[in-house]
Amino acid sequence: MSESQKVADRSGAAPPSANSVDRFFKISERGSTFGREIRGGFATFFTMAYILVLNPIILGSAKDKFGHQLDAVQLTTATALVAAVMTIIMGVGGNLPLALAAGLGLNAVVAFQIAPLMSWDDAMGLIVLEGLLICVLVVTGLREAVMHAIPQPLKQAISVGIGLFIAFIGFVDAGFVSRIPDAANTTVPVQLGGTGTLAGWPMLVFCLGVLLTIGLLARKVKGAILISIVTMTALAIVINSFADIKSWGLTTPSWPDNLVDAPDFGLIGAFDLFGAFGAPGVGVITVVLLIFTLILSDFFDTMGTVVGISAEAGLLDEDGKVPNLGRVLLIDGAAAVAGGAASASSATSYIESAAGVGEGSRTGFSNLVTGGLFGLALFLTPLLTIVPLQAAAPALVAVGFLMMTQVKHIDWDRYDIAIPAFLTIAVMPFTYSITNGIGAGFLAYVVIKTVLGKAREVHWLLWGTSALFLVYFAIDPIEQLLGAK
Repeated sequence: MSESQKVADRSGAAPPSANSVDRFFKISERGSTFGREIRGGFATFFTMAYILVLNPIILGSAKDKFGHQLDAVQLTTATALVAAVMTIIMGVGGNLPLALAAGLGLNAVVAFQIAPLMSWDDAMGLIVLEGLLICVLVVTGLREAVMHAIPQPLKQAISVGIGLFIAFIGFVDAGFVSRIPDAANTTVPVQLGGTGTLAGWPMLVFCLGVLLTIGLLARKVKGAILISIVTMTALAIVINSFADIKSWGLTTPSWPDNLVDAPDFGLIGAFDLFGAFGAPGVGVITVVLLIFTLILSDFFDTMGTVVGISAEAGLLDEDGKVPNLGRVLLIDGAAAVAGGAASASSATSYIESAAGVGEGSRTGFSNLVTGGLFGLALFLTPLLTIVPLQAAAPALVAVGFLMMTQVKHIDWDRYDIAIPAFLTIAVMPFTYSITNGIGAGFLAYVVIKTVLGKAREVHWLLWGTSALFLVYFAIDPIEQLLGAK
């Protein structure tokens, strides 16, 4: 969303309301309305509801060192519970339209890198420990200080990079873009569709969804993203009822036989905080490096998400600072603890929250809606997970465009800013990682400032953070050097 649009939204807002809820969440003050917040809450939920399907698949498909697997129904319950509770806490405590759930990427690390080395209880204990250490960094002010030390152009580059990243996620999730199998023996890493062409009814739903979304956005229709998601889901259900479709992916758009499914809380509390340190065959160095990797990924994924969402919502102050940042970061750290304690893997802030911002969300009130829907998902999972990725992904593409507009604020004539900004923007989608993009930008910024004789302009925290990123990128040779591999 452009700056002029944001200003227009604020200037056209209703005067401050006497309603206590409005005052608490600053709804009118931030140029929003209850209608926008509710629409935004629904949009955010529907664009990230896939985690209710994907997290159990990722964690449930892996085995720990002893061959044990986690129950899929229990994982679904744990995933929904953590997302509901922490999203509501973020809304009330942080007052940002920022939803939380089990982090993609982090759950894969837990499933395929950590669990094979130890028991599931020990692995989830590491997640709890990681979250506690992040909370310590927040309480000491270090995490917030690092965010404030980042130059404003790099923050804008982070937002733009996330925009491209989230659009890429949308294209990939829908199957519009796919990775070419290694067996293809080609140097081209991705292609159009599954075979170089677009084919199938699900792809038609996605393409129509993109056209509908951008058309509604261009017309400035209120609720554009949500209208598109609901409309395309309805169309997908109709198509699925008569067409012979091999697969929609993770979610099949068909009306469920049962609307209610009882939750199973069997995994809640199944963790061992320090069990990993005594796990047979696992050295202390290996455990420490695993925790370091988890903290760094969680730390900077969250930082990029919080800055990107706040910037897109027009909530950054004149110094580029996020409102209530300390509380926001503490809640995010607590979410990691909650995720590990529930065996749902580390929970973190979701960039898909941008879909809600695109619908007009500006406050934590929308989180009450999103969190409430995750709460309903504990009992209504069959009903609330019928939205196929092809119907939800167009929202991510549209939001990617909205976030991309911030690229105009970067001074591309200053190479000491432009090159780090470019690397930040490019590396995120190309490596499918927010953390990698931020790390590349930080390292480039420090190196270029040093080469130009401007090392004193670099905040000491950026020096320290860049050193950590150097370790992060060189983790494999370091592990080999220390004998941990």
